[in-house]
Amino acid sequence: MKRIAKEWLDTCLVCKGGTYPALLMYQELADMACNRITAGITRALEGTRPIKALLDPYNPTGSTLHVRFTTSKALRWDTQGPPPKNHINWVICDSDWEAEFCRVAEAHPQVVTYTKNHNLGLEVPYRYGSETRKYLPDFIVLVDDGHGPDDLLNLVVEIKGYRREDAKEKKTTMETYWVPGVNNLKTYGRWAFAEFTEVYQIEADFEAKVRAEFDNMLVRHASLPAP
Repeated sequence: MKRIAKEWLDTCLVCKGGTYPALLMYQELADMACNRITAGITRALEGTRPIKALLDPYNPTGSTLHVRFTTSKALRWDTQGPPPKNHINWVICDSDWEAEFCRVAEAHPQVVTYTKNHNLGLEVPYRYGSETRKYLPDFIVLVDDGHGPDDLLNLVVEIKGYRREDAKEKKTTMETYWVPGVNNLKTYGRWAFAEFTEVYQIEADFEAKVRAEFDNMLVRHASLPAP
């Protein structure tokens, strides 16, 4: 571990704005560094030591069927379509960016259905420095990426404006731990994660993400041996 830490200090650590390596003696910053080293090791071992998800033993799954609540928030998106792609009648938006995403999702031909992760109970635990926190992704989108209607892609989407340091930890947690863990269960379908940071690029970025997943599917099938 000392060798790995020294290699990380020598090749990965970049000090800006008058900072210096000794600041890593602060426990919170040291823990952040350790978390990123651990994530790097985990990514390097992908395929040889798979991540497995541990489900809530009492509530392993959730459903939009049980969503029913009232709200005083005025920023909403009517999901009636056409065509309707969300059986919850309103998306409760936290920003205009999220309303723009709803417009893009409803207009995209490969989006089968989508929902806002509001009162669904989908929470992702992650570490930020020395703290344990919970991350609530913004949307879940079912995408037809070429596998057919019985094998849709579950795309977890985060709409991010100003990207603070904790956003990097959330993204790392989703891509390194959560998505591989759920996919390795092989009981809840296929999952992926996307983060959109530019409101005027959401439509292009979303299309690019769907196309990338479709291309990955073609590559996987092309590499399979002939029957």
